[in-house]
Amino acid sequence: MNRESLRILLPVVSLAVLLGAVFYLQPRAMSYFGLNLLFNLAIPVALATVAQMMVIMVNDIDLSIGTFVSFCACVTATFVNETPLLGYSILAVSIVAYAALGALIHYRNLPAIVVTLGMSFVWGGLAVLILPSPGGASPQWLQSLMSVKPPLLPVAIIAPVVIGFLTHILIMRSSFGVLLRGVGGNDRTVSRAGWSVLKLKASAYGLAGLFGVLSGMALIGLTTSADANIALRYTLLSVAGVILGGGEFTGGRISPIGAVIGALTLTLAASFLSFLRLSPDWQIGSQGAILILVLAVRLVFSRKEQVA
Repeated sequence: MNRESLRILLPVVSLAVLLGAVFYLQPRAMSYFGLNLLFNLAIPVALATVAQMMVIMVNDIDLSIGTFVSFCACVTATFVNETPLLGYSILAVSIVAYAALGALIHYRNLPAIVVTLGMSFVWGGLAVLILPSPGGASPQWLQSLMSVKPPLLPVAIIAPVVIGFLTHILIMRSSFGVLLRGVGGNDRTVSRAGWSVLKLKASAYGLAGLFGVLSGMALIGLTTSADANIALRYTLLSVAGVILGGGEFTGGRISPIGAVIGALTLTLAASFLSFLRLSPDWQIGSQGAILILVLAVRLVFSRKEQVA
């Protein structure tokens, strides 16, 4: 089994094992309504994970995605709901700001982990200014979109699958995606070929901002109200989802489909741990243990492949 196949197989197996465990503990979950409850927040988590993947793809890491999603959620629940034109303008400007951040990091050769950590305070502060206390409301069209009930499978499963395949086509099958992954693999080679690494890195961050905006909007469509801290956990969840899905921190090695499966696995893990009646304090640690276990298995197979 080659490395690329393993990159996809392990998250699929981990998701299947968790799903089997949930069905064993709670057979009633094996239904349309049960699956919808299990994967209720899968769409915003998957979108945030794809956003993180765009940054990891160019050898950076984004520690502000959680607060950025919270900021977008607050904008959606207030400005987009009350004055749509202003609200969409703010979200568009935030995407441009994300792209500019990527350009600045590359141009000044700044450590992304420090810059994005600083930006997390900026996005968090703006979210508090917009919505000092929990409130706001979801736009009716967004709430209706997130409550669509397609046949056979709930939208909470169908939408992440669609997101994964569309992102796979963009990143893995297009020339633009090859260039973006090339920045993470060897940016000097990309530069020598005549492409602007600055523009490509800004594009990667811009895509991260776009998916972050979509994540915040999807989250409000599900929760129907906002909070300045509503998505703080998404920073660590998104990193874990990318790595769980076969991504690596160096070399531009990522898997869009694997990242989405990783996001689904982490969403399901929270439901699985709640069935075990673990306290919320232990659930976060248990999710980390699941991630470490999967990564350990991937490391064992990778070493066996190298030996062979």
